[in-house]
Amino acid sequence: MADARGEVTILLAELRAGRKDALPKLIPLVYGELRRLAGLYMRNERIGHTLQPTALVHEAFLRLVGQSRAEWQHRGQFMGVAAQMMRRILVDYARQRAAGKRPGPAVTLDEERLSPGGGVDRTEEILAVNEVLDRLVRLDPQQARIVEMRYFGGLSVEETAESLGISPRTVKRDWAVARAWLRAQLAERSYA
Repeated sequence: MADARGEVTILLAELRAGRKDALPKLIPLVYGELRRLAGLYMRNERIGHTLQPTALVHEAFLRLVGQSRAEWQHRGQFMGVAAQMMRRILVDYARQRAAGKRPGPAVTLDEERLSPGGGVDRTEEILAVNEVLDRLVRLDPQQARIVEMRYFGGLSVEETAESLGISPRTVKRDWAVARAWLRAQLAERSYA
């Protein structure tokens, strides 16, 4: 895996330099990890969700490689942007689905939300958390990324730490602070 990670970084540099022949070499190196990440994102979705992990990977990958101004530095950055892209796709999908529906119950951001969704439609929750997460990005981008990876992606503390290049202790601390802030924001939102 370490050799593949170094190779991904090299291929990203080649893409940045304009070498289009690097793309066919890059796809098999990142596809498995992107598919795993999409599976984590989708595990919290309702049963029968029409968007499947493979479709999510393909949509995210097309958007990623279609970015003409991307300055890919390394594999971790690429995977982090892929996680953001998948979140945006799911949020867009939730917005389309929620159009014309009445608001659902208040969102609490409970820890059990990190476990599989059990068939519950979480459309309203996804939109609410996304809305307040956009505010958190302006206050503390690292905490926002941690929430994105833990809540939306279902990544463990260790996986989040590795992806962001920080310690698991930092992830735990920032996750606790961010969850408290998000809960307060979501509670305000439900009374508004």
